[in-house]
Amino acid sequence: MRIFLIILSVISLISCSKNASKGFTSVSIERVFTDSLSIRAIEPMDVNKVWFAANNGKVGLIDYKTPKLATIKYEDSFLHFRAISSTHNAVFVLSIENPGVLYKIGFKDNIATSIEDVYTEKGEHVFYDAIKFWDDKEGIAMGDPIGGCLSILVTRDAGNNWNKLSCDMLPEIVKGEAAFAASNSNISVYKNHVWIVTGGKKARVFYSPDRGVTWEVFETPIIQGKSMTGIYSVDFIDDQTGIIFGGNWEEQGFNEGNKAITHDGGKTWRLLSNGEGPGYRSSAKFIPGTQGNDIVAVGSLGISYSNDGGDYWIELSNEGFYAIEFVNDTLAFASGRNKISRLIFK
Repeated sequence: MRIFLIILSVISLISCSKNASKGFTSVSIERVFTDSLSIRAIEPMDVNKVWFAANNGKVGLIDYKTPKLATIKYEDSFLHFRAISSTHNAVFVLSIENPGVLYKIGFKDNIATSIEDVYTEKGEHVFYDAIKFWDDKEGIAMGDPIGGCLSILVTRDAGNNWNKLSCDMLPEIVKGEAAFAASNSNISVYKNHVWIVTGGKKARVFYSPDRGVTWEVFETPIIQGKSMTGIYSVDFIDDQTGIIFGGNWEEQGFNEGNKAITHDGGKTWRLLSNGEGPGYRSSAKFIPGTQGNDIVAVGSLGISYSNDGGDYWIELSNEGFYAIEFVNDTLAFASGRNKISRLIFK
């Protein structure tokens, strides 16, 4: 009887593992917002609501096709936003270029109640790319290198104050190495961990196991060496399994050396379907609840899907998007040029 129960348990575990994959064959694309904007940063609240940050100073909340919009100016200039993240009662948007300005937008019942700038940085090389929160207290933002290291901001008090890490706390950057403000997915966080990715002359993964206190950097096999090559997106489903995606923006159909997976927390990476599957993609995400089996990657050339951990891919749509964020295991929001859509995978 005991052996029989053990066999049943093993069979059950195998069955659960196999059933973790969704096995999608199509995607339904529903437009929920249209405007003449470049929208590279989205933050879903639930299946109907999504915040976004875009160029021309536009920030907004889309509540099932009903937009609530605001325009943010710094002095006399419209800011361009490509980074957004949230806590339970605030949304944070971070601008690119000089000056880099980080705003905290307080909200209640889906209505903005306050807005304040909580960090400002001026300088010739200022350029921020992405922002994420571990929880309601601690968050991190990253940008292009200044002074020999990446620009890293951290908050420990719910985003009211942000401190820039000094270069003596961070690994050195290689000349020509930077990051891409393509989809707000240069950062991935899981529990106390954070991974940050780069491109250009080097395509590497910067890693901290303790919310930005200590750091190390890992090499990757992703295509690198030119200004528009490298890693554009990173996602970890747990502290061991992660995916990096990118390629060459100037040759978007090229599909060699543009996607890789790790099973040891980012220390080593294995190229996925090298020379096969999708080329350049700007945002890649594990589908929740699929144990790392199911992945969706979006880019200018379409929506790609894998249900075996990235070894085999199918194209679900040729409609282009910049960024994707999942709400649950069948529904995601995606943003692109002039649009935000709700994606339902089937």
